[in-house]
Amino acid sequence: MRGVRMSRSDVLSLYRRVLRIARSWTAQSALPHDTDTERKYIAQEARTLFRQNQQITDPESIKRCTEECEARIEIGLHYRNPYPRPTYLPPMGLATQKGRKLRAQQRLRKQAKPVYLHSHDET
Repeated sequence: MRGVRMSRSDVLSLYRRVLRIARSWTAQSALPHDTDTERKYIAQEARTLFRQNQQITDPESIKRCTEECEARIEIGLHYRNPYPRPTYLPPMGLATQKGRKLRAQQRLRKQAKPVYLHSHDET
């Protein structure tokens, strides 16, 4: 990528890359039904997230979104699984300093969220 600033054409190129991956995707099980379901999921997820973020104009926010997209592409291709990998953190499982409880836990959970899950709601 070219520094922090991403042009519209860079973002559209990334979107087209995701759609090409969706068209050529083969499920790990190699069953036609699974392949079709996963292809539809990839395309629908891309459409939803790109449309949801199309009004973003801040270069840093655009960079964060594109980094998330690229991370999800790489993880999906590596593990042959298009779905986001879950994170498992027990409700009060992060260490805090004395006296800080729920708010500190919520902040730490938000900071511990991987880049490829930023577009998903907190669980």
